[in-house]
Amino acid sequence: MKKFDSSLVCCYLYPITKYGYPPDGSNTLKYIEEMNALGFSSIELEGIREQHLLEVYKIRFEIKEKLAELNMEVPYFCIVLPGLSSADPVEREKNLKLFELGCEVAHVIGAKGVLDNAPLPPYQFPKDIPVVRHYNEKVLQAAQFPPHLNWNNYWNDLTATIRTACQIANSKGMTYNMHPCLGVLSATTDAYLYFADAVNEDNLRFNLDTANQFFMKDNLALSLIRLKDKIDYIHVSDNRGNKVEHLAIGEGDIHWNSFFETVDKINFKGHFGLDIGGSESDIENLDEAYKSSASFIGNILKK
Repeated sequence: MKKFDSSLVCCYLYPITKYGYPPDGSNTLKYIEEMNALGFSSIELEGIREQHLLEVYKIRFEIKEKLAELNMEVPYFCIVLPGLSSADPVEREKNLKLFELGCEVAHVIGAKGVLDNAPLPPYQFPKDIPVVRHYNEKVLQAAQFPPHLNWNNYWNDLTATIRTACQIANSKGMTYNMHPCLGVLSATTDAYLYFADAVNEDNLRFNLDTANQFFMKDNLALSLIRLKDKIDYIHVSDNRGNKVEHLAIGEGDIHWNSFFETVDKINFKGHFGLDIGGSESDIENLDEAYKSSASFIGNILKK
């Protein structure tokens, strides 16, 4: 079976698209085998909020053994904890402890970095933070804020929390990567640079995401140039520019020649995560979308 270059990562969006969000954490070994069957030797795994993260934590050594058996690696482990940006200090502290467990999983399986969505503002939803991957504009517009929110105090608490998370990751030799998406505080290049300056930790990195940033009108080539010293990992998928979606390369409107020319100019040597699918994306053949996109990037990297 053909194996793609190890710099090409099959993202966790693959099992999410097949099995829902979040997929059953106890079935992680099955997901590893399925991503391996596509031809990937590098994959992304996740721990999504408390229950799913604890399911993955419980089998962390089994995951390590399965990866070794298949000669696979997990360069980045996603620890999805929206509670890290809560306005409630008790909730933030609880999620920092969960973050430590996530970092332990990442360390056991040999990850070089951990990843999470950039912090959500302290939205208050009708019930709780919805368990979704992306927040649409109508949901965000309907959200409220704590009635006595003092933004300066909240900002200081938030950046201190993320600073602590960076230090936890750094203690295990890992970077902490922020993923941009609609509604978060580091959704664009400018927003990340502002946030990173406030956190002031060298291992805080930016997980450039082509589809999300294209949708938000963030110039991808300029983002690469401005953040070349802050990017180790790029999520790659296509987008048509009018909604959040993650399509196979060539199915949207991103100018890939310009993008990869800039990747070459900044001498990027990190990983590319194939982040294709999700309920928001119209993809008929998920397996083919991953394989064709990986082949596209692989051919470019060979030039």
